[in-house]
Amino acid sequence: MPQTTAPEKKGIGTVQIVIAVAIMGILGLLGYKALRNSPGGFLAGPAEYELQYRPADFSYNIDNETALAILQNPRRYRREFNELVHDINTDILRHVSNRLGLNDSLQQAVLEEYELQHPQFVDLYYNDFMRLRDTSAALYETWYDEGGQKVTEIFEEVASNYTCFMLNKVLAAVIRTRNGNILARGADVQNPCSIAMGEALQPLLARMRERAAIEDFSRSKGLFQEKVENVIGELATIEIRDKKGINKNLQTTIWGMNVSETDVEITALSILKVGFRLNEYFDLQLDEQNKTVNITLPEPVILSHEVLPKVEKLDIGWLREVEGVNINEGVNALRENFREDALESNVMERAKTQAQQLMDTMFGPLVANIGPEYRLVVNFRGAPVRVTQGELGK
Repeated sequence: MPQTTAPEKKGIGTVQIVIAVAIMGILGLLGYKALRNSPGGFLAGPAEYELQYRPADFSYNIDNETALAILQNPRRYRREFNELVHDINTDILRHVSNRLGLNDSLQQAVLEEYELQHPQFVDLYYNDFMRLRDTSAALYETWYDEGGQKVTEIFEEVASNYTCFMLNKVLAAVIRTRNGNILARGADVQNPCSIAMGEALQPLLARMRERAAIEDFSRSKGLFQEKVENVIGELATIEIRDKKGINKNLQTTIWGMNVSETDVEITALSILKVGFRLNEYFDLQLDEQNKTVNITLPEPVILSHEVLPKVEKLDIGWLREVEGVNINEGVNALRENFREDALESNVMERAKTQAQQLMDTMFGPLVANIGPEYRLVVNFRGAPVRVTQGELGK
């Protein structure tokens, strides 16, 4: 019995060794593949990943005022320009990664890959931005006059040219494709470039454009207000033309007896203008919280009133009763009648309505340039009247 049991134990030990070696070989192969395909690993390459789209809101950490100051002085703030491009692109990459449903390790790999390629991209952004800025001498001369809106337009053109290129290059280094295509599934499958442009870059630049328009408006408001007050001065919105006549009979009596009689018939043409003295008061303010541009005008007044008299009939008696004072009294009486009729016709409210329409015509494009949500509000130094752009004339 002892001679037969020894070979059996030896055989069992050999089988165990073979099995252990096989298991270690399999584990080693699996470990090698895992190490090679894991994002960020030492031997890592692009990992095949089936995307599952999910909703996500775009958020960014860009301060618009600071960004505009950088774009207006890119040479002085070159380091800040680099950081601005970095922050914008990383915010876009985070949003696209969230929308594509990448796991945490892949999202981290995307950001790490961009860090490697950022120096190349920022040089492209800066060189193109400066080239477009200095395209012509005329553009350079009007640079500061056009303010933030011009630099925003130029930066938008540059960013639009490189965002998709940057996104595809980074994602291709992290996510393996099949025949150039990324596997994806979900209810809202979109091209990653479309997501980056439509959901991230365009909203970001839209907010930047609005801030630029607000700053440009605030910078030029004082000069514009001064020009309105000095150049326009008086704004006539209503002109009333009217014609009236008056008959005057002058008699001379002696001892109660009529000895001479003169008949006078006077007609007069009235030209009465109602409007606003903008040289006395005109206020223009921007309300960012309520998204309105507020214009305050003075109360309407009669700016001028011309009465052009004409003597239609003059039968002078032998004592010649007519004197200059008689004609003046008749004209003054007509003047008062003209004014009374005008005021009774609600001319002041009509003047306000005309002013509201005129302000919308003058300032409507300016308000629309600030942003689609902004509205024009016209007030008067009495009871305020709110007028929303687009509602005038209805």
